[in-house]
Amino acid sequence: MDKIIDRKATQSVWKSVEPGMPDEHFKEMPIQTLSHFDASSQRASVNPNGVRSQALRRWVVLGSSLLLSVWGINEMHAVLGANNMTFIQYVFLVLFALTFSWITISFSASIVGFFLVCKQRRRKPQRMDNKLVGRTAVLMPTYNEDPDRIYASIEVMATAIEQAGENAAFDWFVMSDTTDPDVALKEEACFHQLRKRVNNTIKVYYRRRQKNTARKVGNITDFCTRWGSSYDHLLVLDADSLMEADTMLELARRMEADPDSGLIQTIPQLINGTTLMARLQQFAACVYGPVVGGGLAWWTHKEGNFWGHNAIIRTEALMSAAGLPDIKGAPPFGGHILSHDFVEASLIRRAGWSVTIAADLYGSYEECPPSITDLAIRDRRWCQGNLQHTRIITAKGLHWVSRSHLLTGIMSYISSPLWLMLILVGLALSLQAEYIRPEYFGDEFSLFPTAANGCCSCLEPLRLYHGDTFCP
Repeated sequence: MDKIIDRKATQSVWKSVEPGMPDEHFKEMPIQTLSHFDASSQRASVNPNGVRSQALRRWVVLGSSLLLSVWGINEMHAVLGANNMTFIQYVFLVLFALTFSWITISFSASIVGFFLVCKQRRRKPQRMDNKLVGRTAVLMPTYNEDPDRIYASIEVMATAIEQAGENAAFDWFVMSDTTDPDVALKEEACFHQLRKRVNNTIKVYYRRRQKNTARKVGNITDFCTRWGSSYDHLLVLDADSLMEADTMLELARRMEADPDSGLIQTIPQLINGTTLMARLQQFAACVYGPVVGGGLAWWTHKEGNFWGHNAIIRTEALMSAAGLPDIKGAPPFGGHILSHDFVEASLIRRAGWSVTIAADLYGSYEECPPSITDLAIRDRRWCQGNLQHTRIITAKGLHWVSRSHLLTGIMSYISSPLWLMLILVGLALSLQAEYIRPEYFGDEFSLFPTAANGCCSCLEPLRLYHGDTFCP
């Protein structure tokens, strides 16, 4: 392995305060306020319909979801018995209403997504071919990751961009927050090796922070304030991300073609799984990922979402509108915002930029946790970050669809206890039916049993002999 090159020589070449990086151009990234928002500060749209979504799409998805919810709740109410419901039955009905209504939204959107995917498969994808005029910084934040994997990915992607003739439009940055000294040394060694291999034909840079304040948010913010103003767009990746050259070029071209676009998110596909757990996740994501993602992209339209990576962001939109504040209070609900992506998309949309999900763009990839333990570690972090959104969902000025994205993150973890409670209450109902004998005849004299004193299901044995004449 080549050793670290002379720092003075590096500074003379790049004229930077920090070796291995280009010239700094400092610009403030103001912290946004969640407690109030001045609507007059919202930017004006360049195109008449630049940030306007189609209301019909919301009516189709949310309207059908509402109808399904009403039908399902009514059917469950009929099963439990409309008259003389017990307390446990009421609890069961409420839990069913919450959980069933929640899944009908995804179901309705997925039906739309299914037809969209079928339509896309039959057509040749439409791609722009104009020459890029802006500059894009490709950011790969890393935290104690395998340097060989990171630099191999950068070399593959950068070489493909160079072969496409757009090398001048992209600069590549490894933004390290690594705390392990051995990994840090290997990162720097791999960086110099890559520069030597590409012979400076590809602009690759490396920066390692001494203190990883605010984690990934602080890492990206540090880049934006020091170097971000030199670039029109930021293509944000993860350490395990990989994208095809055609996808990256199309993202940059779409961003240049739409001056109102603030963020374009791709739908990553899972790859490189070697364990059974990883392969199961890949299979599931391959089957339902395009369907669910396509439906979500269709009905959210200009109020899409950001998943933290494999997306292109307009630098002006991010720096002017998405500086994240710390949440008041101590963790887990206070402190730095962990699930920053949803919040950044909401703030960018609040400022008047459009946020879209490019469901028609393939060639965007990421890896998944190889084991249940790794999945649980990541999920614990996501759980804390999404529950922090309970403090953000009421922020002033947010679009109602942006709030629905935050609610989705919250419900992704709250819904599990709700489902568990539904199962437990259902077991309680079974015990009630087993050990509490139904009363078919009330205190008043009657020749026939009535459903008022016993549910219809309890009268089933009597129907075998007397028919359905006394079952309402």
